[in-house]
Formats: sequence, structure tokens, C-alpha cells
Amino acid sequence: QVFRSQLSISSVSDQDAYRAGLQPVSQWKAYGLNGYPGFIFIPNPFLPGCQRHWVKQCLKLYPQKPNVCNLDLHMAPEETIDLWGQSKEQLRRKGSGKKEPRSLLEKLRWVTLGYHYNWDTKKYSANHYTPFPSDLAFLSEQVAAACGFRGFQAQAGILNYYYFDSSLGIHVDESELDHSRPLLSFSFGQSSIFLLGGLRREEAPTAMFMHSGDIMVMSGLSRLLYHAVPRVLPGPGGAALPACLEQALSSDLPGGSVIERSSEEDWQVCAKYLQSSRINMTVRQVLSEGQKFPEESGTNEKGQAPTEESHHPEKSRAKRHKTDT
Repeated sequence: QVFRSQLSISSVSDQDAYRAGLQPVSQWKAYGLNGYPGFIFIPNPFLPGCQRHWVKQCLKLYPQKPNVCNLDLHMAPEETIDLWGQSKEQLRRKGSGKKEPRSLLEKLRWVTLGYHYNWDTKKYSANHYTPFPSDLAFLSEQVAAACGFRGFQAQAGILNYYYFDSSLGIHVDESELDHSRPLLSFSFGQSSIFLLGGLRREEAPTAMFMHSGDIMVMSGLSRLLYHAVPRVLPGPGGAALPACLEQALSSDLPGGSVIERSSEEDWQVCAKYLQSSRINMTVRQVLSEGQKFPEESGTNEKGQAPTEESHHPEKSRAKRHKTDT
């Protein structure tokens, strides 16, 4: 069922791969699945220590305003300005007691970037956009090019934050206006089970593991397949973190690298967070070259953020999340 996928090695120079924190594409392994044309699975192609940059960005930088997060539903804007600053000491001191109150970072469920997804209407709009992070755009462009999609434009991102009791219900990502461009998915932290289904909701899915650093690309006929994340799993052997996250960054970074060295203090906060969590970044191109959004009337900007129920279909879990926040 599994076969080796061919990558476009000449589309990404080794220098650009290094700048994105990736191994040369010639060293990547990529796999496809029979019956799922356009689906590509790339086991951790990141250079040692480089995953730490993306974890830190997802916890420290990307949740900052003007980006949008689930906490905006429940809190005043001034209360969500610096989630990292309000959470880092609490996270650093945190023990193993389950009854300890969760920090704001631990109550984070999603962040949207670029064109901000409207969870109520399931649409993007021209008038709800903030600049897409340049480092994540560069990473996405290199991965897309390696998979044969040169010219990919990272225009929207959804970051999901999972805990051991979290799941993501079955759904299909079809709100982007251009389905000819791939959807890229990056995983960091604890492992999870991923279910890849069919074009119809009732089709039996194929299950696979996603480990820290793994990348999935959904393109072609697989771009509009149903999929879900039913389970997040503790590390094997009781390890607090996957071994790849224990690796330190190389002493020298290439010129123009988008990877920033994390301070030991910052990484200790990230590592504590990841002991019970998983972060997933999905990046999409919303519009094709020259394409515009259709004219809409009566856009309600207040509807841009999802309810917990819309993101986590399981109502009992949704109510628990709402209570936490």
C-alpha cells in the first residue's frame, strides 16, 4: 500500500533548504499511498534543532496580535496581547499535578494567519487579512517546490494546539478558492493518529502515525479528502519529548536563514508545554494568481472566530474547553 514518492530535487537548492532548517531534498524520504493520488508523507526532514524554532514561533510569536486565536472569543483584546509573557513562569514552575490551573498558552486551541478563516461561514474574505509570517512562508514554499508545486504562495495558516484529551473531528478543507495548490501540514511535539478518508464522509479511512517533524502534503485528488485526528499519543517508553526535539541546533546557521536560535530559557518553556501537547501548522494558498474573492454583502466580522463546538465537534469536550477559557 505504501510506495516511495519522487521529489523534485532540482527545484530546491541545498542552500534554500538549509535556510528553511531542512536537510537537502536529496536526503528526504517521501511516501505515497495506493488509492490516494497526490498524498505525500515526508518523515521528519528537519535539520537537528530546527524544529525548536517552529515550536517557539507557534507559542511565542504567531499567537500575537493582529493574528486571531480562540481566546479572543472569551477575553478582552488587552488580555490576549502577550499570552507567552503571561504564561511562561506558570509553565516553567508546573509540576505533574493535574489539578493545577492551566496557563493561557495551555488554553490556546487555534491561531489563524494571513487570510483569517471564518469558522461560522467557513470562508475567507479580502477584508480580514494580516501579513503572513515570512519565515513560515519561506518554509512552505520550499516544501511545496520539492513536491512539484513551484510558485506556491502561503496565504493562510491554521495552527492547531492539541493535548492528550484533544481530537479533531472528520472534515474536509475546501474553503480555499484554488484547490489546484496543495495543503501542507507540519507536526511538532507528541505523536498522533491521523485518519485519511475518501471523498465521501462514510468511506473507511486509512490510519497512520504522525510524529514530530513529519510533513504531509495533500494535493491533486487527495486535496479534498475527508480526514481527522482522533487521538494524541504519549511518547514511547514514557519519554517526555521525542528524541528529535532533544537535539540542539548547529553552532552555525547559513546566511539568510529564517531559523532563529532559541534561548535556553525560552526552550525550557516550550519543552514543558510539549510534554503533554502537540502543535500542527497547516498552510494553504487561498487564491490562484490574479484571482479575487467574490463580492459579498453583509459580512459580519464578529463571526470570524469559531466557537469551540465548530472546531471540536464533540460537544462534551467543547463544553470543557469553553469552561477552561
